[in-house]
Amino acid sequence: MIRKFAVYIVLTYACLMSNGAKSQQHVFLVDTTVTLVDANEPPYNMVQPGDTLLFAGGQRSVLRIKNFTGEKDKPVIFMNYNGQVIIDTDHYYGISILNCRYFRLTGTGDVNHFYGIHISRVADGAGIGIGGMSSDYEIDHVRIENCKSAGIFAKTDPDCSFTSTRENFTQYNTLIHDNYIGHTGTEGLYIGSTQYFGQTVKCNGVDTLLLPSLLKGVKVYNNIIEYSGWDGIQVSSASSDCQVFDNIVLFDSQEEYYGQMSGIIIGGGSKCDCYNNFISQGKGQGIQVFGLAGERIFNNIIIDAGRNFFPADSTRKVHGIFISDISAQSDSAFTIVFNTILNPKTDGIRFVSIVTKNNLIASNAIINPGAYDYYENGNTSFTGDDAYIMLPDPDSDVLVKNNYLARNSDSAKFASDGYSLLEDSPMINAAWVDGNTITFDYFNNARPFGASADIGAVEFDPSVAGVSGQLIGNPDIFPNPVNTWLTIQYKTKSSSEVYMGIYTIAGVLVLDKKQLPADYGLQSMQINVSNLATGIYIYTLRSGNQTITGKFIKQN
Repeated sequence: MIRKFAVYIVLTYACLMSNGAKSQQHVFLVDTTVTLVDANEPPYNMVQPGDTLLFAGGQRSVLRIKNFTGEKDKPVIFMNYNGQVIIDTDHYYGISILNCRYFRLTGTGDVNHFYGIHISRVADGAGIGIGGMSSDYEIDHVRIENCKSAGIFAKTDPDCSFTSTRENFTQYNTLIHDNYIGHTGTEGLYIGSTQYFGQTVKCNGVDTLLLPSLLKGVKVYNNIIEYSGWDGIQVSSASSDCQVFDNIVLFDSQEEYYGQMSGIIIGGGSKCDCYNNFISQGKGQGIQVFGLAGERIFNNIIIDAGRNFFPADSTRKVHGIFISDISAQSDSAFTIVFNTILNPKTDGIRFVSIVTKNNLIASNAIINPGAYDYYENGNTSFTGDDAYIMLPDPDSDVLVKNNYLARNSDSAKFASDGYSLLEDSPMINAAWVDGNTITFDYFNNARPFGASADIGAVEFDPSVAGVSGQLIGNPDIFPNPVNTWLTIQYKTKSSSEVYMGIYTIAGVLVLDKKQLPADYGLQSMQINVSNLATGIYIYTLRSGNQTITGKFIKQN
C-alpha cells in the first residue's frame, strides 16, 4: 500500500562499489504539490548520499530545498521526472536552495526536454537562489526567463552570525552549465559576492567589516544568456581554479544601469580564465576584468559591444575588453590573446592596470573600434590607432605583439560568419607564438593547425583545405542562432558524398543527413531544426576520413 505522502520511495537498488561492497541507493518521487523538501524533516530525512529526488513533471508554484548533504563522489540528485518541471510564480524566487552540500540540480530527467526544469516567470525576484552556506554543487539543463532580478544567484552573503564570513566558510566547486537564461531584470548569472573587500555593517551596535566567502573551483560553461538587464555573467570573489568558457551571451545590459554593464565580468577577488565565449549585440563592455590578475582572456568572439548603447552622456565608454587594477595583485600579469573583437563602441582593448607586470596583449583581431575617429580628429592626446589597444597610462607594463588592426573587415578576409578565416586571410600563420600555451581555438580545434598559429579566435585549418581532404576551408553556417531552417555552405574539391550529423552537447545524435555526390565547388545543405529543443548543438560534416565540426544555437 502506498502511504498518502506527497513523496515516497519508488525504487531501491543495490549499487556495487569499487571495493566490492554493496550500498543501497534510493529514488524518491516528489509530487507537484510539494513546495518544500527539507532533509531535517520526515520523510526527507531518509535521503542518503547518492540518492535521487525526482520532481514530477508539471506546474509548480515554488520549490525550496534545504539541508541535504551528499558526498564528493555521491551527490544527492534533484531531477525532473516524466516531463518538464514548470515554475511560474509571483514569489521572490522560483527555486531556493539553502544549506546543501554535494548535490546536483539537473533538468536531464526527460529525454524529450533539453531543459527539463523551466522557470518561466518570477514576478518579484530571482529564478534560482543558492545560498545558506551551500557548497559543492552542479546546476545544469535549466531554462530560466522573465525574472525581476537575476537568473541564478550562487553565493552566501556574510552576516553578524559570522558563520559565513571569509575566515569561517569557503564555497567550493560551483559548476553551472548548459542552462538557458533570458530576459532578467538584473544579471543572468550572479556568482560570488561583489563585495570582495568587505562591507561595514553594525553588529551588536558596533561597526564591523564583514568579508564574504571566497569561491574555489568555479566552472561556468555552455550557458546561453540573452537579454539580461545587467551583466550577462558576473563571477566575483572566485580566487582560484575558476573558468568561464563556451558561453553565449547576447543582448546584455538592456537596463543600461551604470556599473552593471558587461557581457562577462570577472569581478574583484577573482582569478578566472575566460575563453571561447561568444558575446554579441550587448550594450555593455564585452568582457570586463576587475580580478586578481593571472587571468588569461583568450579565444573570445566579441561583436558590436556597446554599439546599441546611446546614453544621454555621450562620453560614456564601452570597450571590447576592459582590464582594471581594482583588485589586481602586484607583479602578477594579464594575458589577452587570440580574441576577435568586431565593432566595439569605443576601444577594442582598454588596459588601465599599472600594478601588474609582464602583461601580454597579442594575436588579437580588432576591427573598427568606434573611438578611432574621435581620437584621430584631435579631440584627445591620442591617435586613431590608440582606439584598437588603449594604454592610457604610460606606466603600464604591456608587451603588445602581432595584433591585426583594421578599420573594416574586408582586408581580414573573414568567411561569411564574420570571424572564421578564409584561406587567403593575412592573419594565417601570423600570431605571436613566443611562449604560447594556448593549444586550441574557439571551436576547440588544435592551435596551431598549420606552420604557425593564426591571429584571432578561430584557427584556419590547412589540413581541411589541403590535398588529403575533399572539404575545403571552414563551412559557413547561418542563421546562427536559428529557429527553423539551418543552412550549411561548404566547398568540395571533387564529387563526393558528404554526411552531416547534429549532436547535443552531450554527444547524442539528433539529426543526420547525406548529401549525394555533386560537382565540386560551393555546396549548400539545408536542415529543418524546428523540432530541436532550445540549446547549443554541435554539427559535423564528414567526407571520407575528413571531419569538420562547429557549433550553432537553436532558439525558439
